[in-house]
Parts: sequence; C-alpha cells; structure tokens
Amino acid sequence: MKRLIVFTGAGMSAESGIPTFRGSDGLWENFRIEDVATPEAWAKNPDLVMEFYNQRRKGILESQPNAGHMQIARWQDEFDVTVVTQNIDDLHERAGSADVLHLHGNIRQSKSSGPNQEKAFYAIDGWELKNTDLCPDGFVLRPHVVWFGEEVPMYDVAMQHIAEADILVVIGTSLQVYPAAGLIHYALNAEARYLIDPNAGELNVPKSFKVIPMNAVEGMKKLMEELS
Repeated sequence: MKRLIVFTGAGMSAESGIPTFRGSDGLWENFRIEDVATPEAWAKNPDLVMEFYNQRRKGILESQPNAGHMQIARWQDEFDVTVVTQNIDDLHERAGSADVLHLHGNIRQSKSSGPNQEKAFYAIDGWELKNTDLCPDGFVLRPHVVWFGEEVPMYDVAMQHIAEADILVVIGTSLQVYPAAGLIHYALNAEARYLIDPNAGELNVPKSFKVIPMNAVEGMKKLMEELS
C-alpha cells in the first residue's frame, strides 16, 4: 500500500467556517500576534490569551468537517495515510482520519505551563479552559498550541513522514510559516506531488509539484480525477 502524506494548512478548514490567520478577514486583522500568540503574551496577560483561544475553541466546536476532510479520511481505504497539519482544530479526526500529526498543537487539548510541557496533554471538556485549571504538578494549564517563538516539537517526526511519502498532497497552506513551510522539500522520493491552493500561482512552489489553483474542496475533486 502506497504512503500518502497529506500536508494541510488553514485553507483546509476555511470552508468549514474557521477563519484563516493570514487572509484579508483573518484573525490577525483583529489581534496582534504579540498580544495573544507568544510566550511573552502569556506572561504579560494570560487572561487575554486564554480568552482568545477559548473563543477559537468555541468556534471550532461549532464547525463541521467539510467534504475535503471527508475525502482524506476515505483515502485510508486505498492508501497508508498520514495527515500532517498546521491546523490546531480537530476536523481531520472528526472526519475519520486515524493518523493525524499536529505540528502546531491541538486546541482541544491543554498542557502544563510549567516545565516538561510536552510530557502530557489533557483533553478539554467543552470550549472553555480556565486559569484555575491546573496540571498534576500544580501549574496552570495553557492551550496546547505552539506559539510564535517556540520550537515545533513534532517537526522532525513530520519531516520523516514526508521523506517516506510515495505521494504528497499539500492543501491550503500559504507556505509562509517556517519552519513548517520547509517540510515540502523533504519529499525527495515521492513519485507524485500536488499543491492545492487558490493562490497557488503566487506561491514559491518547487517545479516538481503539480499545482491545482482551487480551494480545498474543489481542488480535492480535481485531484481525485488525477489519482484515479
């Protein structure tokens, strides 16, 4: 069974109603990165950071996987599929994908704000994480999200998956967020590489990729024709 690696970004979930961060109506139009998505922001104003991610979590819980998420899950019948996602939502899992690697964390979970943050993750019941919620060691729980300025703990694992790909499909990413954007260059042994994004013509994409300049759902339909 061929190894199919699907690498997804914010455009994958945009059609489920989840705002992208970098679009014209994206989250960063209303919030400064420095205020809500850095370790310094957490140290300065943890209540604001907590509320920002509580509202993101609430919106994600109200959203549903789209047809693109569903198709990726169905590919498991034909391929050995791993999803590597930059997204912090759980729509891939809710669509049925069994092997999902979250590069930037999973907003449905929390982790300790103390040492050994990657030791354990804790499921959040509902949409709200409170500043009175503590880990077993007594530290306040923070969102399980990789903030700007933090290392990406799962980067090497993702790199290995992509290096093993027979087919690589990249969907809905601006390829502007590093180090994650550099991952596509490790698919050296892939026999086929695809990129689906409505702004694909403006992206710096290696010539080895077949570019499909469509949104995630329509692009997936086009890709199905290619793979069949």
